[in-house]
Amino acid sequence: MINEIKKDAQERMHKSLESLSHAFGQIRTGKAHPSILGSVMVPYYGTDTSITQVANITVKDSRTLQVVAFERNMLGAVDKAIQSAGLNLNPTNLGELLLISMPALTEETRKGFTKQARSAAEDARVAVRNIRRDALGDLKKLVKDKEISEDEERRAVADVDKMTKDAEAQITKATDDKEKDLMAV
Repeated sequence: MINEIKKDAQERMHKSLESLSHAFGQIRTGKAHPSILGSVMVPYYGTDTSITQVANITVKDSRTLQVVAFERNMLGAVDKAIQSAGLNLNPTNLGELLLISMPALTEETRKGFTKQARSAAEDARVAVRNIRRDALGDLKKLVKDKEISEDEERRAVADVDKMTKDAEAQITKATDDKEKDLMAV
């Protein structure tokens, strides 16, 4: 019982950290990275589909992404989807592929992206705290139902608190790393 609760809390905290990592991947820095386009949805035969399922995205150089559609007739749709995704990116259509130059970040956009990163980190912290609250509630219910002793509950609470502190430390480290990356000129 206790191990199941702790394991569930650990898995959910890990998923929160993965979600934060994904959110940070969507925030662009001055460098080109394929994950920047991860949120772009392309209309593919009437269905919105992730760009990664209709095109190959590679890094040509430190400031340029290269996008090659799996089907040549999809290149125009991919081009429009990137432009309308709100990423402030303007692809250059070369007929067979798209080249996307990453514009240099101004101080204002860097600060805006830093705020966005901090917001994503705070969302992850809230998720981790909610997971902790759920686990502690489950443990209290087990004590109330006389399935575990109060000593077992205290040990389990200490373990859950340690998991929570570890997850929050990882969130803080990831946020600091992302902010350094954003503020590097």
